[in-house]
Amino acid sequence: MTAHQIQVKLFARAKELANSELISVLVSEGITVEELRQAIAEQYPQLQPLSSQLLIAVDNAYAGESQILNPQQEVACFPPVSGG
Repeated sequence: MTAHQIQVKLFARAKELANSELISVLVSEGITVEELRQAIAEQYPQLQPLSSQLLIAVDNAYAGESQILNPQQEVACFPPVSGG
């Protein structure tokens, strides 16, 4: 399997914890959203506390855990918003 980088844009608390609005995650070809979430936690330990809660959008739409990603897609992660 070929490895490649997926660029992930971060928002809110995720951006603060990573100290960056864009991270590059090394993944294998055909990775799912669920596997990307795990790769983010492994490669960016500072994001591990949020990793299970991150909302992941692919090409401007929320993505299901089983959606397969490719490096050309726009991927963004942000924590759920709370408020009142």
